[in-house]
Amino acid sequence: MLAEIGLVAGFLSFLAALYAVAASVYGERFARSEAWVISGRNAVYVTFVLITIATVALQVALMTEQYQIAYVWSVSSPDMPDLFRMTALWGSQAGSLLFWSFLISGFAAGATLANWNAYRRLMPYAIAYMMASVAFFIGLVVFIENPFTSWWILPDGEVVQTALMPAGAVAPSASRLAETANGLNPLLRHFGMAIHPPMLYLGFVGFVIPFAFAMAALASGDLSTNWIKVSRRWALAAWLFLSLGLLLGGRWAYDVLGWGGYWGWDPVENAAFLPWLVGTAYLHSVMIQEKRGMLKTWNMFLVIATFSAVIFATFATRSGLVDSVHSFARSGIGVPMFAFWFGLTFISAWLILWRRSRGELRDEHRFTSIFSREALFVLNNFVFVSLFIAIFWGSFGAPIISELFMNTNITLGADYFLQVTPPLFVLLYILMGVAPVSAWGIASLARMGTALLIPLALSAVSLALFIFSGVTNPVALFGYAIVLMSGWVAVVETVRGAIARRRAHQESILTALWALSTRNPRRYGGYLVHLGIAIIGLGVIGSTLYQVETQQTLAVGESMSIGDYDLRYDRLLSNQIADDGRVMDIAELTVLRNGAEIAHIRPRQDFFPEARDMNTMTIAGAHSTIENDLYVLLVNWDEISANRATFKVYINPLINLIWWGGLILIAGTLLAAYPRETLPVRVRQALRLAPQPA
Repeated sequence: MLAEIGLVAGFLSFLAALYAVAASVYGERFARSEAWVISGRNAVYVTFVLITIATVALQVALMTEQYQIAYVWSVSSPDMPDLFRMTALWGSQAGSLLFWSFLISGFAAGATLANWNAYRRLMPYAIAYMMASVAFFIGLVVFIENPFTSWWILPDGEVVQTALMPAGAVAPSASRLAETANGLNPLLRHFGMAIHPPMLYLGFVGFVIPFAFAMAALASGDLSTNWIKVSRRWALAAWLFLSLGLLLGGRWAYDVLGWGGYWGWDPVENAAFLPWLVGTAYLHSVMIQEKRGMLKTWNMFLVIATFSAVIFATFATRSGLVDSVHSFARSGIGVPMFAFWFGLTFISAWLILWRRSRGELRDEHRFTSIFSREALFVLNNFVFVSLFIAIFWGSFGAPIISELFMNTNITLGADYFLQVTPPLFVLLYILMGVAPVSAWGIASLARMGTALLIPLALSAVSLALFIFSGVTNPVALFGYAIVLMSGWVAVVETVRGAIARRRAHQESILTALWALSTRNPRRYGGYLVHLGIAIIGLGVIGSTLYQVETQQTLAVGESMSIGDYDLRYDRLLSNQIADDGRVMDIAELTVLRNGAEIAHIRPRQDFFPEARDMNTMTIAGAHSTIENDLYVLLVNWDEISANRATFKVYINPLINLIWWGGLILIAGTLLAAYPRETLPVRVRQALRLAPQPA
């Protein structure tokens, strides 16, 4: 019954999405009929309701073990915990596409509901673009990767997987299906994977909103900043979710993949990073258009590039274009997805050039100073786009071109990225430190130098602490200096504003800081984001340049040394059975530092007897401090026994700053998106009537 509900609801949602596109365009462009446009709007809500029904049907099927549904059989098993039954919804290609369709439909419905009255001129075309994307992804679910196909036994005994029941077929035995169920891929049985994919998906689909409103502006002729105003918080939300997804993906890799790192420059990792790069450039660039009426054409291209990067990343991950531990299996969605990506990008670029040729995207001001904030933001955009090109070339450009035209497979590994990207990241951090102290319009080098004196002094003091701790590598010291400067600028500019307000209003420093943040959340949220990225930069430099590793086989009672740590192998707990049926070999070790016992850690290997593909996971044991992580793996180069075992050990300096910096980045983004209009009326009135500092 659940399969039939899902099939019908999915197909009807596809028809409703197509109707929303047709009715909106026809009503606005041809019939000039408000009734048609309203019916298109209503179809947006109907689509969301129907795709929600389909998604809930699949989720209920997973939770109630409906193994006759082929998708349920392929990603779950009777001994799986409920948490992983829930996450199995996006555990494989078909279910994740359904979940994706549900999310993008939800974004479209939310944007339509929130902006229908305020931005009426943009809404019909925005609905058309949003719902075209919704219809495409639902179409993939309905016609190519349907998660509601079921197992059937034909009269001749052949077992087939189809959406509709063949004539004379019977359903297989429920108990037999339960016995042979695949279960979820072991790599996905991690708490991080319960939230990492949804965060990435929310980030990806969220960028459909600024893209749709930008294209609506081009189609309708409303080329004011309305499309930026209506989509700014949607873009910030998408950027936040994408940032969260990248951070959680790094943490998952660090915890589960067992190689001591968090970012391996894998093509699929990079595919998710590419939209983040151009999306960040877009968020900076539209501020220039809002403040100065400049870069109108460039901003249109950036918003197209962001959404285009989202679609390409989805295509690369799901089409089998690249092989990766992160990617889905090769399927038939590659060609239609490539056609959708190419067609949407071509049409959007043509619209921009058409409006440009008519003189409707002309800038209102020109650059007046190389040191102005808008000039530095343009340079910032150049760096982000350069990073995008360099990473895209190393991940996809070179491998695809070499295979197509040279009949060979050229793969550019981590060495390529570690040579090409650091200079660009250095320039990015310099701009992140310099741009906040510049001014819109005209800015002088002398003024910027004066504003940088305190941050530079604080950076020098901080750098001295690194030197006293034993850091002597010139490359590391240079990197730390640049990153520290960018972080201290964010702190100093925030404190400077709070002190000025405190003096003007005789407030406490915390009250002044709260007032500043709520009066101008965009600026001070941005400073907090910059601080988070600076802290992440410190963690990346430390964990990349100063990672130490060693490997040794120990008998029970023996010890090994690495840095100023000693590890003593105490015992092995073999063939331990977990609640979900996994078999675990757990090593227990004692960690000593300078002769003092400081921790006990338990690296282990998990074996999943029912898994048909990868069935072993290596889970690290770690002792974490602000200074470093001691990261220990139980490896099977030699046979693991009760008496002897082999351990691979890493010291990862400052790696926890990456996760803490990520939390600060999240807080800053939430503040930047904080709507002033949600403040209580009395607070808003008090802030509005309060005298402003000189």
